[in-house]
Amino acid sequence: MGRLIAEAPSPTRTEFQRDRDRIIHSTAFRRLKHKTQVFLEHESDHYRTRLTHTLEVAQIARGLARALRVDEDLTEAIALVHDFGHTPFGHAGERALNRIMAGQGGFDHNAQALRIVTELEQVYARFGGLNLTFETLEGLVKHNGPLGRQGDVIPQPILAFDAVMPLGLDGFAPLEAQCAAIADDIAYDAHDIDDGMRSGILTMAELLDAPVVGPICHEVRALYPDVPDLRLVHEVTRRQITVMVEDVLRTALTAIGAHGPRSAADVRTAPAALVTFSEPMRQAEAELKRFLFGHLYRHPDVMSRMSEAEHVVEALFARYRDEPHEIGGFASHAPHPTTERRVADYIAGMTDRFALREYRRLFDRTADLV
Repeated sequence: MGRLIAEAPSPTRTEFQRDRDRIIHSTAFRRLKHKTQVFLEHESDHYRTRLTHTLEVAQIARGLARALRVDEDLTEAIALVHDFGHTPFGHAGERALNRIMAGQGGFDHNAQALRIVTELEQVYARFGGLNLTFETLEGLVKHNGPLGRQGDVIPQPILAFDAVMPLGLDGFAPLEAQCAAIADDIAYDAHDIDDGMRSGILTMAELLDAPVVGPICHEVRALYPDVPDLRLVHEVTRRQITVMVEDVLRTALTAIGAHGPRSAADVRTAPAALVTFSEPMRQAEAELKRFLFGHLYRHPDVMSRMSEAEHVVEALFARYRDEPHEIGGFASHAPHPTTERRVADYIAGMTDRFALREYRRLFDRTADLV
């Protein structure tokens, strides 16, 4: 445990509780309120945003951590910070920025999250960033697994920080980060079905044949044949979360018992992640993701909005790059940023609504995102 800049311990909170509190009180956390999850934030007050998704992940992750008897506060901190680097308009915004920045290292939301908590947040008098603990930073960077093992390219911001505070990039993250990562999968598998039903894009008839959720739909409809589908979907998704969480706990307890880790170091050097789905559930969950891609994420209505959202990001970037005075006094607080990186940082931090307001201001037109 440790922070890049040493601080006196708190008399009332653990180090991981301090991390959690710093994350919650950050500007980046508040901005999640108006950032897209799947459906654009302004389309309905009832759809998930990055913030509500993050809170659902944190709730599931804490439940897993409690059952596995690992640190709940560290787990919660990692869950709360894991989506800090996301752009406005969800993955559409990230695709656009990554394409634009291809010649300068691209754009990766996980690397951006690390930059936010180590450089870009400017709220403390003594240091830039949030000065989070090693364990929280390690969990943020590696919550989806080791980096560089399969020859994949590690984003430069992660390599640069690793040179200052080595994070053991080729090892597994601690159990707390593994809880947060799988909670992310469980949360969005369930709530994307809920939002898809609310949007009218998904129907209960389609869900009856979907992996994981299909048998639950049959069970719920048999129990409550007269209840409307939009009321039933919450019953379906809550049971879906329970089924998936219980599968993870059974599998993790078996794996932990077999591997017998006595320390976080033993988890980092384990031959595989220890907090996972069982093999049957892993396959079914992968099939469920394919179902959601085919029926929801790649639906023409969703794709048309995301295409327009990419255009908004591209247009804003070109305007700010050519006329930097339009971004006012914003500074990226990165060491020696190029104009392009400064603009990318500015856009990445935007909420959906601010990006659309800027688009109207600069181009005197409203984006067709409805």
